Amino acid sequence: MVRRYWKIYSTFFKTSFARELQFRANFIAKILQNMTWFGFFLVILFVVYGQVKTVAGWDQRGAQILGATLYIVGSFSNLLTYSVLEIPDHVRNGTLDFIITKPVDSQFWISMRKFNFAEIGSLLGGVTLVVISLIGFHPFPSAYQFLLYVIGVICAAVNLYGFQLLLMTTGIYFIRIDNLWVLGETITGLGRYPMDIYPNGLRFLLSFVLPVAFFSYFPSLQLVNGANPMVTIEGVLISAAFFLLSRLWWRYSMRHYSSASS
Repeated sequence: MVRRYWKIYSTFFKTSFARELQFRANFIAKILQNMTWFGFFLVILFVVYGQVKTVAGWDQRGAQILGATLYIVGSFSNLLTYSVLEIPDHVRNGTLDFIITKPVDSQFWISMRKFNFAEIGSLLGGVTLVVISLIGFHPFPSAYQFLLYVIGVICAAVNLYGFQLLLMTTGIYFIRIDNLWVLGETITGLGRYPMDIYPNGLRFLLSFVLPVAFFSYFPSLQLVNGANPMVTIEGVLISAAFFLLSRLWWRYSMRHYSSASS
């Protein structure tokens, strides 16, 4: 079973890469576009920290790590599971019927069918910014802190995938609602800022109802404020819970899905 799905996954990877090579100019343009948005983010940071030294206790280096981490998580997740964002389009176009009749798990197909290699630019930009921000960092993070950070980033990518799948699957019930991905990006974008700037109620919502704080805030704390294994354990548990919840929601929705021909 694992071997079969790995073969399918490899085929998806190759066909996605071949598609990008067919339209190289468009591929390069998308990479440049993503890097431009990343540049705008940096400009905003420089403007803000040109006026103040800290924001809610976060200095410029910490804020750069926080924002860069969100770019890393978002780019990594969208690179591997970009096709999740196309679920509402499949519903409207009737192509979801084609997917669910395949002799393969429909969630696997809908999640892994298309890779978005244009995210490589943002991914590398985020990693580079984290490295640059850590130069001259005192005290410099330990290997243990880096380990917890990497685990946090992986859990964050799983969290983001689960969140996107939950949101996009609602397109099965609300066919006329366009641009669900915009709502998702708006909510995810709240993770660019320290949770400390939000009121207590909203902070709780973004930490334990919507896992926005686990997208970037808590992983970044491992580098900025020191290692905290309990936060890592919480991140693992919440990512597992969100993945399971999204899985159950998808299976429930498939059982109640009315085909385009009905």
